[in-house]
Amino acid sequence: MFSSWDHLAHKTPTGSLNRLEFLQQLVTEYQTSQEQESQEQVLANLANFAYDPINYEYMRQLNIIDLFLDMLSEPNETLVVFGIGGICNLALDKKNKEHILANDGIQQVVQCLSSTNEDIILSTITTLMFLVTPVSKPDITAPHVLMCMERFSHSPSKRISNVASVFLQDYCTKDQQLQARQLYENESSADTTSSHNIPSPTNIPLPSGPPPESSASPKDPSPSDIVPISEGPT
Repeated sequence: MFSSWDHLAHKTPTGSLNRLEFLQQLVTEYQTSQEQESQEQVLANLANFAYDPINYEYMRQLNIIDLFLDMLSEPNETLVVFGIGGICNLALDKKNKEHILANDGIQQVVQCLSSTNEDIILSTITTLMFLVTPVSKPDITAPHVLMCMERFSHSPSKRISNVASVFLQDYCTKDQQLQARQLYENESSADTTSSHNIPSPTNIPLPSGPPPESSASPKDPSPSDIVPISEGPT
């Protein structure tokens, strides 16, 4: 599979590959591959490329942002890890942010708060902060999201509790913070069977308890752990 520049060049007997062609080859391989491991590796590489702003125009041209969004509803947790990681990596860019927001990105990202995977939760909370605008803020700080953040702020995982606390402190009003605490306290005192799936505008199934310290498998690196691959000359 085309998991590195050298491998891709070897598969192309004539001519040279520029950055756009390389990304196109990765997208094509993902779409045509029947092997789960191959798809995971390709998506990991695409998420890695999302670190570099020089790739953003190409990624928009090749609909890679939409590919990342599609991964958020995949049953394969590894694909979700790299999908939300890729979105997180490129969400600060103005054009990328506009594209995500215009394509129902908030709701798709918010659904990832139901995960028990630490890497997914971290990338999701960070992505939501990156996507805040005057227009999107009401949806990103909706009551059901606030309660999730309050729950995560009590997580035994310091990484999760810290980023959730930043969300509440930096992106929510004092009244919203109070509302989040009240919702969390009400949920904590409710019957455990009813607290597993609290009705909300988007019916987010909340985790049944605080997220574990780490739920990622050692063989499934997070986007922040991806080793950059050699892209070759542009």
